[in-house]
Amino acid sequence: MSAPTTPQLAPPAPPRRRRPWVRLAVLGVIALVLAAIGLRGRLPAPGDVLDALGGAKYTWIALAVVLQVASIESFALQQRRLLNSLGARLTRGQVMAITLAGTALSISMPAGPAVSTAFTIREYQRGGATREASAASAIVSGLASIGGLALLYAGLALAVLARHPDGLLSWQPLLVVVAMAALTTALVVAGRRFARRPPPEPGLGPVAGNRVTRALQSLLRAAGDAWRAGAGLRAPDWVFALVYATVKWLADLFCLIAVAEALHLPVGVATMATVYLTVQIVRQVPLTPGGVGVVETALVAGLTTAGATAAGATAAVLVYRVLSCWALIPIGGIAAVILRRQREKAAG
Repeated sequence: MSAPTTPQLAPPAPPRRRRPWVRLAVLGVIALVLAAIGLRGRLPAPGDVLDALGGAKYTWIALAVVLQVASIESFALQQRRLLNSLGARLTRGQVMAITLAGTALSISMPAGPAVSTAFTIREYQRGGATREASAASAIVSGLASIGGLALLYAGLALAVLARHPDGLLSWQPLLVVVAMAALTTALVVAGRRFARRPPPEPGLGPVAGNRVTRALQSLLRAAGDAWRAGAGLRAPDWVFALVYATVKWLADLFCLIAVAEALHLPVGVATMATVYLTVQIVRQVPLTPGGVGVVETALVAGLTTAGATAAGATAAVLVYRVLSCWALIPIGGIAAVILRRQREKAAG
């Protein structure tokens, strides 16, 4: 008598992989909804905006695209220079993909800058950088960004003073920038002094306490290691980081100026720069992801106050924000997918 056959069970279904395109589409819809809510009731008739867009000079729009690419490229080059100086060797393509993906996270999610920083540090580590080098690059980049914005505002103030001695910019935003520059300088000086102190020996230090206390001690130790690594950079590295940050801001400003020229806005370069820098200071308050709604409203208000029509100002702001913000969300999502597939290919 033959033994009873054991029924064969179907193999378990492979786990469903989450589709990055779905998340990407959700982020895009969220950004559009936030923009619609922020701009509701503040825009002219859609027909007037379309008429303004129809008369645009597309050679200037093409130049605006190139300038926005240059702005992003400057940030990526800054990151690569810092990582190389800290002993990491990431390729230009890797750094650009991480920059695009991190930017998309920063401008599309609540607490975007924090999420973007954590993502960037993790991706740098996956690319071969140490945890200290990855965190140090993020810290130095943030300080350089503040310094670059302060330099841009100082340059604009000097230009206005040279042409109109009585026409100094409003002192409130200037005071904010001076405070930002002073804080950045103080942090850099303090950091370089901190770097001269010998690091604590591994395994030493308090380990008692509950889980929260130990986690806090570990976080402070990691932050100290990162700060020591960043502050130990050579002076030329700091200079290049500041130059790249300034170029990033400057290219973004000229992108807005090119869009305004394409749409025939009767606003001078100095006035455009004043509006831009004032909005950038407002943007530092993270009221919405990427400043969606807040930045658009502030730019439209500034341009119309400077003499542009509501339709022309709105059209210019929409084109500028597509280039500098909204289009980066799907592009950054594609970059994140490419990074993941590269890791899977290398692991396989």
